[in-house]
Amino acid sequence: MFVRKKPNKSGLVSIQIIDKSSGKYVVRETVGSSQDPQEIAFLEKKGKQRILQLAGQVSLGFDKDKELEFVDAFMNCLDTFYLVGPELLLGRIFNEIGFDVVPEELFRHLVITRLIYPVSKLRTVDYLFKYKGVEISVYSVYRYLDKLHKEQMEQIKAISLRHTLRLYDNVLSVVFYDVTTLYFEASKEDDLRIPGFSKDGKHQNPQIVLGLLVSDRGYPIDYHIFEGNKYEGDTLLPVVDHFSEKYRSQHLTVVADSGLLSKRNIELLKERNYKYILGARIKSEPESIKKQILDLKLKDKEYTEVQKGHQRLIINFKEQRAHKDAHNRRRGLERLENKVKSGKLTKSHINNKGYNKYLKIEGKADILIDYKKFEEDARWDGLKGYVTNTDLPAEQVIEQYNELWTIEKTFRISKSDLKIRPIYHRLRRRIEAHICVSFAACKVYKELERQLKIKGSALSPEKAINIIKTIYQVSIRSPYSTTKHNRLVIKNQEQKDLVNLFNLNKNLI
Repeated sequence: MFVRKKPNKSGLVSIQIIDKSSGKYVVRETVGSSQDPQEIAFLEKKGKQRILQLAGQVSLGFDKDKELEFVDAFMNCLDTFYLVGPELLLGRIFNEIGFDVVPEELFRHLVITRLIYPVSKLRTVDYLFKYKGVEISVYSVYRYLDKLHKEQMEQIKAISLRHTLRLYDNVLSVVFYDVTTLYFEASKEDDLRIPGFSKDGKHQNPQIVLGLLVSDRGYPIDYHIFEGNKYEGDTLLPVVDHFSEKYRSQHLTVVADSGLLSKRNIELLKERNYKYILGARIKSEPESIKKQILDLKLKDKEYTEVQKGHQRLIINFKEQRAHKDAHNRRRGLERLENKVKSGKLTKSHINNKGYNKYLKIEGKADILIDYKKFEEDARWDGLKGYVTNTDLPAEQVIEQYNELWTIEKTFRISKSDLKIRPIYHRLRRRIEAHICVSFAACKVYKELERQLKIKGSALSPEKAINIIKTIYQVSIRSPYSTTKHNRLVIKNQEQKDLVNLFNLNKNLI
């Protein structure tokens, strides 16, 4: 259907709605007639509006042929149909963090895709083509990763740091550090990918060690990559020094777990004027200090300080932790008893690794469980120690240390939600570039989490991401002009609520 202006002998111009049916043009309606140019323009506009009304009346009297004509006409007006939810929400957050200054659009695609569909680079290319209409070869991705490694990695880290500093009014006095391992499916090792102690239990696979620095709410601010056999205690100072130099911080407090505790690390931290809060290995303390600790009669959530040279050793007791410790010890003992019954244990199993510490040799070859040692170990249930050189009250020291769960959560996000591992890349530069993309994706994830909380939403980032993966946009070409109309396809209340929460309709692509 279309609007026709028909001059009449009387001098009037009639505005008609014309419909083509069976190869013939038929006057569907006459909207009106006039000599006045303004009135004619008004009637013409009214006619176009009437066409839209008539098109919407298919179910109110149109026969089957007319219905099909309407459907065909509508389909002919469709221009594009693309997944846009991830770009509307995650793309906005990507920009707000400042990552949009990275000139290559491919960086944006890789980061957002890592959040919604974390797969291999080959499958990423396929996904971008199917759902975004972006046609690019996997070799182009590899070439970009090489460029990212050479020119953009430090820029991306700096952007992340600047954003985190803005959230803290440019004052970041406490940082949290931990390490994890990332394994490779390939069996071949090199100077970076080396088998070592794996926190994923993949001890035979080549791996790398990733040291991550976060703020007290878990925002990633820096990371470093180390060889797979690197002792985790030796990774602390290089990462902290690098960050301190970039940030030019003179008063930095470092929080880390007991795996990073060593005499040398403490000496170096003090030498560089860092404050520190570290998990203490209280069972490895000198006998005099161990006796002081075990003589304590702390009740639930109580804490005290034990004298330890020039350092403060804070001891805390929790009933909940005691129950957990006891439960884990019993489970460990049961597994050990089953191994002893199997008769497969040898002298090599008698060590201090895990619950093997309860094993002993009786006679020349009999391997038994030292139940006395097991019972003595129960005295430590619920006790936790913290070593610090800060002047913070003991309660604040404990609170700061307990924030380490944020970095554990960040690792969990990286490994499970973003699927940073296993890593399939072979070349070192691409491995490092892959981790940089995952780091940026983790930053976007944490910012989404923050904004959801600020808006008072009960949605988790995972749930929000699952919803936006279902939000598409349809683009319709007007049959009367070159104008395109974009609309979100909203089919359920979850989609509607998320769109309204972030006002996504105003930024249609």
